[in-house]
Amino acid sequence: MHTLITYLSESNWHIYIKIGSYLLIALTFLGVAGTILLENRNPVKAMAYILLLVFVPVVGLIVYYYLGRDLRKKRRFTLKGSKDEVLFAKYWQSQRPHIEQMQVELRKKTGNKQELSAMLLNTRQSVLTKNNQVQLLINGEEKFPVVYAALRAARHHIHIEYYMIADDDVGNTIAEILIEKLQQGVQVRFLYDDMGSDRIGKIPKRLKAHGASVYPFSPVLVDFYLNANYRNHRKIIVVDGTVGFVGGINLDERYINNGKHNIYWRDTHLKIEGDAVNILQLQFLMSYRYCSKEVFPFETPYFGPSALTGTCFTDIVASGPDSEWPMAMECILMAINVAKRRIRITNPYFIPTEELLTALQMAALAGKEVQLLLPWKGDSFIVQHAALSYIKPLLAAGVKVFFYTRGFIHAKTMVIDDNLAWVSSVNFDNRSFYLNCEIAALLYDEEVAAKLNRVFEEDLLHAVPVQETRWNKRNVMNRFLDAVCRLLTPLL
Repeated sequence: MHTLITYLSESNWHIYIKIGSYLLIALTFLGVAGTILLENRNPVKAMAYILLLVFVPVVGLIVYYYLGRDLRKKRRFTLKGSKDEVLFAKYWQSQRPHIEQMQVELRKKTGNKQELSAMLLNTRQSVLTKNNQVQLLINGEEKFPVVYAALRAARHHIHIEYYMIADDDVGNTIAEILIEKLQQGVQVRFLYDDMGSDRIGKIPKRLKAHGASVYPFSPVLVDFYLNANYRNHRKIIVVDGTVGFVGGINLDERYINNGKHNIYWRDTHLKIEGDAVNILQLQFLMSYRYCSKEVFPFETPYFGPSALTGTCFTDIVASGPDSEWPMAMECILMAINVAKRRIRITNPYFIPTEELLTALQMAALAGKEVQLLLPWKGDSFIVQHAALSYIKPLLAAGVKVFFYTRGFIHAKTMVIDDNLAWVSSVNFDNRSFYLNCEIAALLYDEEVAAKLNRVFEEDLLHAVPVQETRWNKRNVMNRFLDAVCRLLTPLL
């Protein structure tokens, strides 16, 4: 009898191991699913991760481990946010005597558009400025010559914070100018996103060798688990505290339409001179302090009142994983809500939150003209099909959708009526709203709005309108792909 029991036990040991393994796997996935439900306040996002775990368990587990967990309030970003809040509060207090008067002036000039600035002020996210001059720069062929000239004119410091810099004609020209300025005694501080700048080559080493302070933001090789999900998507240049650049154009030669590339690249950037540069400077220095641990005083030549006079009221809107509110999304929502008659939006990655989708539909249903310009062909299969899944409900509400066909439109702009403009690095997706560090200029100005309106109308000459009846007759396979990709939108 003992021999028989031993035989049965030995012959079935692999069955027990299998059962134990299955139980362990089941408990692991149940534990992960429970954690997802507890950590994600957004039920749609939680369900997307759970479905990913169910249908592709291994991939789902890896994706959630590296990209799904919200570490913003648990580790370093809480500390960054609290320190930045103290730093910004000091600046806010120093400007307080001028703020209330400017808010009154802005209300007289733009009516209820002033509510955006009031929201930014009350949440201490921005300080309204008035004495600004703004130059609209279309595509790399307009931006880069102006940037090169500003860098060559630097006398004290150059600050650069960019998502992408490439080891190509543009990146190397920037590097050569910076090295020349370093040799003249100009301070150079340079931040680049470690994941976005995967083609940066030896530019950091070259700059460091000549005395520049260069830091990667969230280096993935140091801690991929912690750093991979939080990227710095901003594009900021500040020269001598008096000239600033912000917008959507990276430091990459593909943004120049000089015949070397197959795709025509449409994008928009700004050159700003005036008091708004102080806020751009502040945002750069907060990012720089996070990377370098170096603190800057509020004094010249880093900060100071501008000698310019003007009436281009400007707010600089920054958002990121350290933000208490998804401020970029909140500003876009409020801008849509305060529109009187027309909303024009250009964006390359359109995966709106439910709040934004509803706001656009309600604006159109209220009789406002809502125009949305998207790329005909995107650079991501999943993102492109996910974006297409939102077209039908927008058309049904009366939103006018256009596909840009000349090339790839990468501009991230918005024009509300004739007196409010938005130029930014912000995409219409969860990543830009909640995970990436982003930056935008909010301009309460008729002249800038008029220029952006003209650019939008010129872009429409290279776009095709989407007809609701034809769109609803698209073949089943395309609609199925759209629907499947849309399930992943909370993860994008």
